[in-house]
Amino acid sequence: MAEQTKYVLDESDLPTQWYNVIPDLPEPPPPPLHPGTREPVGPDDLAPLFPQALIAQEVTTDRYVDIPEEVREVYRLWRPSPLFRARRLEKALGTPARIYYKYEGVSPVGSHKPNTAVPQAFYNAAEGVTRLTTETGAGQWGSALAFACAQYGLECEVWQVRASYDQKPYRKLMMETFGATVHPSPSELTESGRAILKDHPDSTGSLGIAISEAVEQAAQDPDARYALGSVLNHVLLHQTVIGEEALRQFRLAGDTPDVLVGCTGGGSNFGGLAFPFLREKLAGRMDPVIRAVEPAACPSLTRGKYAYDFGDTAGLTPLLKMHTLGHEFIPDPIHAGGLRYHGMSPLISHIYELGLIEALAIGQQECFAAGVRFARAEGIIPAPEPTHALAACIQEALRCKETGEEKVILTALCGHAHLDLPAYGAYLAGNMVDDELSEATLETSLATLP
Repeated sequence: MAEQTKYVLDESDLPTQWYNVIPDLPEPPPPPLHPGTREPVGPDDLAPLFPQALIAQEVTTDRYVDIPEEVREVYRLWRPSPLFRARRLEKALGTPARIYYKYEGVSPVGSHKPNTAVPQAFYNAAEGVTRLTTETGAGQWGSALAFACAQYGLECEVWQVRASYDQKPYRKLMMETFGATVHPSPSELTESGRAILKDHPDSTGSLGIAISEAVEQAAQDPDARYALGSVLNHVLLHQTVIGEEALRQFRLAGDTPDVLVGCTGGGSNFGGLAFPFLREKLAGRMDPVIRAVEPAACPSLTRGKYAYDFGDTAGLTPLLKMHTLGHEFIPDPIHAGGLRYHGMSPLISHIYELGLIEALAIGQQECFAAGVRFARAEGIIPAPEPTHALAACIQEALRCKETGEEKVILTALCGHAHLDLPAYGAYLAGNMVDDELSEATLETSLATLP
């Protein structure tokens, strides 16, 4: 009998609830603080930015939150997503390890981002909002929100980090095809953008700057709200459909992961896969090592400080207790634009502080080498972001080759690279460099912490 390559669930197996990890943690995460009063933020403080339903999800203590049928209806366009056994990669590596990857590149925009974009657009539309503003790095999140807004008849306005806006013109075209308006960030359209350009007219931008611009615009328009693609609790909550499906698929495969690996920028794809498995680990039903992987050029978990900091460059957002490189940190314009954020999700930062997950940072040359190796074996060219997870996955598989251990490794392949091929071009031409964050730059940036 032929060996099974992919594990596919029926639409009837689509999860009906998102999972909130907070009630299962040994202690709750520290609250966000108001930037003016330094008191914990209340629902009224968030109302100019988010609809009430999302504010409720941000602070909920319920273990499960029902997924509205109107959201599941759109999810069915691509969910449940497949779980693959990477048999060809295992063979190419000569490892006794069993490697699985949960593939989110089957979504309309080619990444995991619509898992939260769709519910965010739904809840905003339900409360009478007519326009959403957001930021995007590589363009995955902007594309996802543009698609989601098209489903519910909302206007979508996106500030894209200038480095990615220039590197990835097809992402801009994808957003515009779905109906969004796209601006390079920093822009002349906002006070925060103009302030940056005054001092740095050639600024390559950052997610922190783009967030400032999008937040500023939303706060000034009573019919607009802001949508965030990562970092916050409600975003990670929506992404748990990934892990919930993967648990069911592992039951089909008759296997259990020993190691779970995901890339981390703001933390949504990592949390989406890892949190349901962390629930099982905390309940004693399995015991996987859970490993977060980030770029060496933007290493918030491994080298950042665990402290209260702004989520954006201009200091318009609440203060979040997170692993941060400093809100004024501008990362080098590496190719994994989706991982170029100065902070890490407060929830993932808290879980890291509790010792429940591990973290490591890898340079982009090793990541792209892993991406090429994976593509040549498995036939999918991974987006630059998940190549970080794949590099760590390959490291683990090669250790198993040395020790003879038959570990089961699960990784999150959160998107494909069809619109990121110039990055592979730079790698294949030998023009890619590893940008290591210097201690001096880090110290200067951390000095700006509030």
